Amino acid sequence: MNNPVPGARKMNFPYSIYRCLTTGLYYSFSPAYRLFQKVRKESHPDMDQRLGDYSKLLLQKKPRQPVIWIHAASVGEVHAATGIIEKLLAIIPDCTIIFSTTTKHGQSSAIQLLGKQVHCVYAPLDFIASVRKALRFFTPVILVCIETEIWPNWLYEAHRMGIKTAIINGRISARSIKNYIKLKSLFKNILQHVEAFSMIQKEDAERIKLLGAPSERIQINGNSKYDQLAQPTIADFHKKKMGSIFKLSAQDKIFVAGSTRKNEEEIILDAYEGVCQFFPDTKLILAPRHIERTPNIEKLMHRRGMDYQLRTTIAADQMLPRILILDTIGELQSAYCIASVAFCGGSLVPLGGHNILEAAAVGTPVFYGPYMDDFSDARELLETQGGGGVVGNAKELTEKILDLFQNPEKAADMGKRAIHAVSSNQGASERHALVIKNILNKQSA
Repeated sequence: MNNPVPGARKMNFPYSIYRCLTTGLYYSFSPAYRLFQKVRKESHPDMDQRLGDYSKLLLQKKPRQPVIWIHAASVGEVHAATGIIEKLLAIIPDCTIIFSTTTKHGQSSAIQLLGKQVHCVYAPLDFIASVRKALRFFTPVILVCIETEIWPNWLYEAHRMGIKTAIINGRISARSIKNYIKLKSLFKNILQHVEAFSMIQKEDAERIKLLGAPSERIQINGNSKYDQLAQPTIADFHKKKMGSIFKLSAQDKIFVAGSTRKNEEEIILDAYEGVCQFFPDTKLILAPRHIERTPNIEKLMHRRGMDYQLRTTIAADQMLPRILILDTIGELQSAYCIASVAFCGGSLVPLGGHNILEAAAVGTPVFYGPYMDDFSDARELLETQGGGGVVGNAKELTEKILDLFQNPEKAADMGKRAIHAVSSNQGASERHALVIKNILNKQSA
C-alpha cells in the first residue's frame, strides 16, 4: 500500500460536516443490509461492492503493476473511458485496470466493451468505511475519475493513503456549475488534492478552476467520445445489426427521435404528422431516454389514435413498422445508422441535451433543440461544420426534415459534414491517457 501523506488529515469545516453526515448514513444503512443478507441467506454482489466488500471477486493473486483504478458512472462515461483505457493498455501493457461503474447499465456496458481486458466492478458508495476498504483491497497507484465524478470521501481517502488522483475527460456544464458553486467551499478542499485535471474544452477548464482546482494542474485535451464514435466499423456493425432485424430498402425514409424526454414526444409526433402530409410512407423510430417511460408514451399514442409497435414485441426479419418505440437498451446507435434524419432529445426542454454526435458519426443529419448546455462543444462542432442544426418547435423540425427529404443531395452533404466534424476531432483518448502515464512516471521517479 502507498504511504499515507503527511498532513492529509487537514480538512475544512464543510468537508468535516460531509464526513459526519455520510458516516452516519453508513452506520444506519450497513447493519440493515447485513440483517437482510442473514434473513434472506443470500448476498447481492453489487451492493456488497457498493459497501466496499470485494472479497468474492476473483483477481490474480498478484495483479500486474501498476494498478490503475478508473471510475465511470454510467453508460455515457463508460463510452468516454473506453478509448482512454485502450490507449492506456497500449502504452502501459503490463498494468492492471480496475474499471468501476455506479449503475447496472454502466456495468453491463463496461463488461461488454472491455470485460476481457479489465476487472469490472461496482464503485463503493462515498462512505469513508466503504472507500477505505475498497482502496485497501485493490491498492491502486492512481484513481482516475471520468467527467464529473467528484466524490469527496473517495478522493480525500485516496490522497490520504498516498494514491494519486485525476479527473480525466473532465466536463462541467453551464447548467451544473450553478449547483456546484453552492458547495464551492467543500469542493475546493477536495480539488486541492487532485493531481491533474484533463478537461474537454476551455469552458470546462474555467469552471473547474472556479471551483478551486489549481490552474497549473489543468489541461484541455478534448472529448474522448469522439474517438470511439468515429470508427467506420462501428457504423457497419450497427447497420448489419438493424438490417438483420428489419427488412429495409434504400428508398425508406426513416426519422429517428432519440433520447427523448417528458413533453418532447408530443412535439416529435406533431412534426412527424407534418412530414407525413408530404411523405406518407415515412417511418418513425421513437427512443425515450428512460425506457420506464414507455407506458406513458403508449398512452400518448392511444390518445392520438396512432398505430405503433414496441421493439420488445418484434421478431426478426419483418418490415419496419410505421412507428416503432425503442423500449430496449443499447439499440439507439443502430437506429441512427439506418436513419434518414435524426432528432436528439433532452434539448427542446431545459435538460441540457444528449449526445448528438452518436447520429453525426454515422452520417445522419441531426437536429436538436436550443437547450444543449451539457453538449455545447458538440453543438458548436456540428454547426461550424454544417452537420447539424437547431430547431425550436414542431413547425421548425417539420420544415427541416421536409427540406432534406425534398433535397437528397443536401441531406447527403450534411451527413458527410457530420462525419467530418467527428473524425477531424480525434486523438483526445491518447492525450488523456498520456496525462495518466505522466502522473505514474512522476510517482515512480
